[in-house]
Amino acid sequence: MRVASVGHVLFAATMVGVGIMGLVQRHFAPVWSPVSNGVPAREALVYLCSLVSLACGTALLWQRTAAPAARVLLACLLLWLVVFRLPYLILTPSLDAFWSAGETAAMLAGAWVLYSWFATEWDRRHAGFIAGDKGLCVARVLFGAALIIFGAGHFIELQHTAELVPGWLPWHVAFAYFTGSAFIAAGVGVITGVYARLAAALVTVEMGAFLVLVWVPILAAGSRGAFDWSETIVTWALVAGAWVVADSYRGTPWLAAWRTRLGSQNHVG
Repeated sequence: MRVASVGHVLFAATMVGVGIMGLVQRHFAPVWSPVSNGVPAREALVYLCSLVSLACGTALLWQRTAAPAARVLLACLLLWLVVFRLPYLILTPSLDAFWSAGETAAMLAGAWVLYSWFATEWDRRHAGFIAGDKGLCVARVLFGAALIIFGAGHFIELQHTAELVPGWLPWHVAFAYFTGSAFIAAGVGVITGVYARLAAALVTVEMGAFLVLVWVPILAAGSRGAFDWSETIVTWALVAGAWVVADSYRGTPWLAAWRTRLGSQNHVG
């Protein structure tokens, strides 16, 4: 096996779970959904996405297959963002369209970081922009943009966000403002490189806390709603993607207030 970090293992396991879920349910699993019913060969796409998730998630954990798996997953998520998310966002701009684009961008960022880690000499020679340090920068910018989208969503749906705050916590609206602001601040930090490592780490903790304090109790209370299950899985996947991006800052000072030079410490193997 080839284990680069905890985030790497979590991301790979998440993709395996998403793939199994899609094959069992015969429906687009969270991360790939939603997809319009009018899309040609929609049923075939369901199985293709599920198989890609399952195969790539498994292959990411093995020495010989990690690089091609990351390459395929990066290509698929990038294609998904360009073909399905951005046109939806442009043609029917809405909060749901922004959320979907943000979720895909965050997962794409995680896959891109893994690709930059596992890239072979062939990748660096023929796809240096994608596989090298510049590609890693693009991945981080994508992740930062996704965080800003998530933060803005907190303010746009402030009342709904406040309703999700656990009942034992006071000042629900204040918490909604705080978490939304934290997402935006983290996104700006990641994009600009100002306290980027700290921002990525803290926003990963924030997502994990949201998973544990909001969605897990809702499911534990017996919720069978498709929305609750979908949001739980999406949040789990976003934690995995965020963890990988946070891991990419290893070797960078926690309180670096400038863009430090990306170096070999960010690559694995």
